[in-house]
Amino acid sequence: MEAAAVIHWSNEARQAIVPPGPNGVFGTENYGNKFPGEAAVYMGIVHAAIYDAALAIEGGYEPYAIAIVASRHTSAAAAVATAAHHTLIGLQPALGLTPAQQAVLDGRYADYLAALPDTSSKARGIAVGERVAQAVLELREGDGRERNPQLEDLDPPPPGPGVWSSGGAAAQGLRLPGMRPLALAYAWQFRPEGPTPLSSRAYAIDFDEVAKFGRVDSGDRRPDQTAQALFWTDHDLRQWNDGMLALAADTRLGLVETARMLALAHVAGGDAMIACFDAKYSYWFWRPSQAIPQADTDGNEKTEADPDWQPLRPTPAHPEYPSAHACHTTAVSEALQAFFGPRRVAFTLDSRATSTTHRFHSFREAIRDVNEARILAGFHYRHSDEDGSALGRRVARYVVQHRFRQLE
Repeated sequence: MEAAAVIHWSNEARQAIVPPGPNGVFGTENYGNKFPGEAAVYMGIVHAAIYDAALAIEGGYEPYAIAIVASRHTSAAAAVATAAHHTLIGLQPALGLTPAQQAVLDGRYADYLAALPDTSSKARGIAVGERVAQAVLELREGDGRERNPQLEDLDPPPPGPGVWSSGGAAAQGLRLPGMRPLALAYAWQFRPEGPTPLSSRAYAIDFDEVAKFGRVDSGDRRPDQTAQALFWTDHDLRQWNDGMLALAADTRLGLVETARMLALAHVAGGDAMIACFDAKYSYWFWRPSQAIPQADTDGNEKTEADPDWQPLRPTPAHPEYPSAHACHTTAVSEALQAFFGPRRVAFTLDSRATSTTHRFHSFREAIRDVNEARILAGFHYRHSDEDGSALGRRVARYVVQHRFRQLE
């Protein structure tokens, strides 16, 4: 299979960037050593390198970082493996691999190359991969991934109604607003207009919905809705990458087609996370877990405080608006839809949080499922999901229009 090297090294990249947590689970509260938002950016960088390496072999599309026309007898497997491995190593120390994890990655790369015939084709492939990795890393030099800002560096507003508080937990995603995007001109390019005003009827409607259905012991949430909420508490990068690799195999995509599909989706997903967290740390809106117990302070007579209210699962430690999962899932889904064109494409995703597999009949079905799930989990208001999806959609369309385009 021509795409085997891309599939193999996409999976290796995902395992390096999104390792399981201490108990082997990939959930958002237990995702090993890398915050999901930053992981999306690193997946975008590595898959851009994989794409340029595959493109050097076959051509046909615009390169991401470097245009290379490899000689006819060049090993695609060696080129893709080297580009992926060297880019991953070059993202250290920000990538956060422990010495043991890096040793595993180095060993897998050495074993992979050792299994290839020791020919001039292999040597040329390694040289191509080295050039690609160098170009991608040079392009990303000084991109903000080495910064380590503290919460106060992002100018939080004074505490009060509507203002998110970490509650003493370590705030997440603080690097993302200052990271240089992969394709967007700047992080705030598509910044949404903001959450609904606390005093509004729209806020009260969204408040009541999540209070009713997102409560940990809700009697209104059906068992299938609880399962839906929990399904998406797995690490969505792990879910989507596994699903895309299966989709590439099922649709028999070739070398460049597979690399391009993954690059479109992961670059869009990475930029969606940068744009999303730029908005989160611009608006600082409070989560339901904070808003519902303190509703007597919000100035809205239609909301009612419930001091005992808790969400279905522990709330992620970053501001509520907009929904990061909606941003990321929509960006990935819209990029995939653009890649496959107007036809409906069925695909499956699995969740290790629920040990179940879900078949989706379209990419937009997955978007709708996620947006409902974040309400059912008690994490988000509907307006935040909708604006998160709108942001992810705009990011993906920009990526499709400006990157990885077919040559005329």
